[in-house]
Amino acid sequence: MTARITPAEPPFDPAIDEALTAIMRGKPPLRLFTTVARDQRLFHRFFNGGLLDRGNLTLRQREIVIDRTTALCGSEYEWGVHVTAFAAHVDLGDTELHSLVHGGPDDPCWTDEERLLVEMCDSLHRISSIDDLLWRRLAAAFTDEALIESIMLAGLYTMVSYLTNALSLPLEDDAARFPLPSVASVLD
Repeated sequence: MTARITPAEPPFDPAIDEALTAIMRGKPPLRLFTTVARDQRLFHRFFNGGLLDRGNLTLRQREIVIDRTTALCGSEYEWGVHVTAFAAHVDLGDTELHSLVHGGPDDPCWTDEERLLVEMCDSLHRISSIDDLLWRRLAAAFTDEALIESIMLAGLYTMVSYLTNALSLPLEDDAARFPLPSVASVLD
């Protein structure tokens, strides 16, 4: 796949270079980052909107929201980057990763709280909202702040998915790929 917009090349503006160095920790910057780096203002707005710090969700909950959202949006690029960087760290194994792409909240791999997060992502993707029944169930399990953060994460990673898909960014060489559907799901 050929990117629709050519990424910026080094040398980068010092502030961009500093941000890239901090987030990439010695690895080459991702195509997404260097593409957005074509415009200093957009780059800084994009990076300042991130929610990858420790917040109101556990790191595993955060990754479930990000991975489900990017899978629903068909962003293999962003899903693969996140899975490669975080899945093992938060104990998301093959079963959970397959469920995030091909399964649903009723899959047995999820805890009750995780199931709610998957349902929330599905609802936001489908109707851009959360119905009252699901909201009550979410509110019983999560703090208000965690709910706000989870909705913001889903929205942010919908935007990231739009970028990676619309720009036709080639997949990163070392990033995970969507798992193949299981034989059972193909037969259903």
